[in-house]
Amino acid sequence: MFHSRLIIDNRDEDAEGSAAFTRLDPISGATATIASAATLDDASRAANAAAAAFSDWSVTGPNTRRKILTEAAGRLLARADDFIAAMTAETGATEAWCRFNLELGAEILRDAAGMATQICGSLLPSDQGALLSMGLRQPAGVCLGMAPWNAPVILGVRAIAMPLACGNTVVLKASELCPQTHRLIGEVMIEAGTPPGVVNVVSNAPADAEDIVEVLIAHPAVRRVNFTGSTRVGRIVAQIAARHLKPCLLELGGKAPFLVLADADLDHAADAAAFGAFFNQGQICMSTERIILLDAIADDFAERFAARARAIRAGEPRVSGMALGSMIGAEAVQRVRGLVDDARDKGALLLAGGTVHGNFMDATVLDHVTPHMRLYREESFGPVAALIRARNVDEAVTIANDCQYGLSAAVFGRDISQALAVARRIESGICHINGATVSDDPHAPFGGVKASGHGRFGGQQAIEAFTELRWITVNPRREPYPI
Repeated sequence: MFHSRLIIDNRDEDAEGSAAFTRLDPISGATATIASAATLDDASRAANAAAAAFSDWSVTGPNTRRKILTEAAGRLLARADDFIAAMTAETGATEAWCRFNLELGAEILRDAAGMATQICGSLLPSDQGALLSMGLRQPAGVCLGMAPWNAPVILGVRAIAMPLACGNTVVLKASELCPQTHRLIGEVMIEAGTPPGVVNVVSNAPADAEDIVEVLIAHPAVRRVNFTGSTRVGRIVAQIAARHLKPCLLELGGKAPFLVLADADLDHAADAAAFGAFFNQGQICMSTERIILLDAIADDFAERFAARARAIRAGEPRVSGMALGSMIGAEAVQRVRGLVDDARDKGALLLAGGTVHGNFMDATVLDHVTPHMRLYREESFGPVAALIRARNVDEAVTIANDCQYGLSAAVFGRDISQALAVARRIESGICHINGATVSDDPHAPFGGVKASGHGRFGGQQAIEAFTELRWITVNPRREPYPI
């Protein structure tokens, strides 16, 4: 059992009045973590600490920031055992998913380290002769980062890495479902050398989440907000941020389409679809949820894909050989099972899986999914893939876009020109040709459209998100003014 405290000004602190909440292990039901439940005053203290640290950190040289972020990447990997223990206990993750998180989390830190020296401005043309006109990018202030439980290291690190590289200080609001895992990120950053107040971590009881978020966003020193999570909660965050006129970067839900064209390599496509649909129990924003098949190859692909799914079983992640671990909780299992039952009741064919044991659900494939089934449009966030038939490419694209979400997508076909043309017609922030919908590069512009959010993490786009662009001029001569 873990005891997770707040991190404010590089100090471990209990919440006011020693308030705490309990996170249960989704597999055993035992207590995984007893975490400090921040009060509104605690949240304000964290923001105050970040505000006090901003003046010094914002003028710290880029090479110092780069050195600290690079050191943090090494220390993150060095503490792999601690992270694996926390992630498994709090989220039911497999060791493979934990290690995937750690490796990508380290890459995100290294990429941010490299970007610290790439924060550039520009010289602007001027009609005023000798006037020096510049566009300069400067740190924005305190950045509030909110990360979810499903990829806690990847998304927790992403919430703070580029803001720090840009010279901002941060408050990381930990997920109520993995407070210890997110706290460990704060520990790593402090071990790497971040000065007091530069990185603060706040955990809160689930019932207090909206009030804590409101206080943090409203704090006058908080100048940027980033949130990764569900569309439902993202709308709330966006509304609060809008009331306080705070820029907000949102990466929200998804229901990724996976289009298989008539000339596709079906074995390759089936392998990529199985990875994209079932890795981490389908609890990834980019998970393959809708596999759209042209009639010419639909039956052949369905047979190959179902065979792969039948071999993917869920069970205790601490037991070697289990591909899938636990879902995040009983409520999630019931919700996903409800989607499967609704589809079957309305005529979908179960080709694989569908079995539930405790909080485990085996890889599940449903064929002939149609628009009147809930599974057609609702994000499952579980190990379920819906096969949808299309008569031609135009219908396949229409089906892909018949959805409120637009995060990730994939197109499989040997004719790259055709596949690229199809990819450009899909309404999504990300699309991979002959690759899985689940993919990430820290330097790539990562984000969605429609109900999947707005703004982009990664590379120059993240620099733009976490800095202020200012116009500054230097006039070397005295100007005549009209009055």
